[in-house]
Amino acid sequence: MKLSFIVILALALTTGRHAYGQKRPNVLIIISDDHAYQTIGAYGSKYGKTPQIDRIANEGAIFKNAFVNNSICGPSRATLLTGKYSHKNGFKDNETSEFDFSQDLFVKQFQQVGYNTAWVGKIHLGDKLQGFNYFDILVDQGTYFNPDFISKQGRKQSEGYVSDIVTDKALNWLDTINQEQPFCLVIGHKATHRTWMPDPADFGTYDSVDFKLPETFYDDYESRKPAKLQEMSIDKDMRMGYDLKMFESVEAMMQDGNFKRMTPAQQEKYINYYRPIYEELKQSNLTGKALAEWKFKRYMTDYLNTAQSMDRNIGKVLDYIDSKQLKENTVVIYLSDQGFYMGEHGWFDKRWMYEESFRTPMVMRYPALIKPHTEINAKVVNADIAPTLLELASVKKPKDIQGESFVHVLKKPNKEHRKDLFYHYFENGEHAVSPHFGVRDDRYK
Repeated sequence: MKLSFIVILALALTTGRHAYGQKRPNVLIIISDDHAYQTIGAYGSKYGKTPQIDRIANEGAIFKNAFVNNSICGPSRATLLTGKYSHKNGFKDNETSEFDFSQDLFVKQFQQVGYNTAWVGKIHLGDKLQGFNYFDILVDQGTYFNPDFISKQGRKQSEGYVSDIVTDKALNWLDTINQEQPFCLVIGHKATHRTWMPDPADFGTYDSVDFKLPETFYDDYESRKPAKLQEMSIDKDMRMGYDLKMFESVEAMMQDGNFKRMTPAQQEKYINYYRPIYEELKQSNLTGKALAEWKFKRYMTDYLNTAQSMDRNIGKVLDYIDSKQLKENTVVIYLSDQGFYMGEHGWFDKRWMYEESFRTPMVMRYPALIKPHTEINAKVVNADIAPTLLELASVKKPKDIQGESFVHVLKKPNKEHRKDLFYHYFENGEHAVSPHFGVRDDRYK
């Protein structure tokens, strides 16, 4: 009897199937950078056009209350991989932390039961990866044009626009593997990270939109002294050149490091698009509130234009999954590493434990379990993703995982998950945001 059980278990591990015969699901995670939920169509955005992200929500579930435990790039990805909070997984900030890949990661658990695992694109956790059969990752933050990648073969530059390149690399990997074996693929996009450099194909998409100022754009931070001391104000801290491409001249723009990477053809498209914007601004001679509001509208335009290519490429990946008859048994999750300020409180960036930064967009498709147009209001946190995926694959989770599986919510969307949420921001560096921590429930923060 014991021998029979061992044989069945061994077959399950090698074939990627449960002992009872059901095939383990494929897992596709698409994680963006600084993508604000308030700019996504499925979340009711007045401006953002995101038909492919909306497609995941419409064919599956939208999480109305998804949160992160530390609103900063690297720590958020560390939590995704480990299912542990920053103080537990050791990667607390982007400035001083080094990620320990030797610790338990959900992808390692997947490998043990026969998954083929890969990460393509931005990871921002160094280049000493463990737990992945394949990786082709951006160097550090990556660049929007002609970025450098690191793989097991070394470092190499790829020509083109980053969202296209990352997607093509991911699809090429999918084409090379045995798709009878379960896979777990993470696609890490650079968009929509600062400095919001759109694909020229998307220039003009939002130029004629009349963006309305958020109600709190002119927040005076009364009784909130730490918030007043920040350096992430669109008015005071957003740079005309570095952020908004308004250098002393368009020719001077091309001397900036981000633009030097471009091919002459890429540079020409940027010059042709930004020159009339620069000339109009120069003639307007704006100051004070008029200039602050111009900066807000320029920021919104560049940011949303940048998101277009990412959304389009998400559609390419979904089309691939569907065309290969993998849709029914593939878990697709789209999320951002955190939320982002789009002028609320007069800010850009993230970090502070206000809702715009603390909350993150997350949508999920898994036809075998999730019904179309499912709306989930239960509170979940990014540490919950790893244990959820492990449960969906019937893989035992490591003992030190702090996240809690929300599979029960996928089965019964009206169920509660968490009563409260913990947040801890550690980094004491750029933007003068002080380290802080807090707890949020339905009523208090």
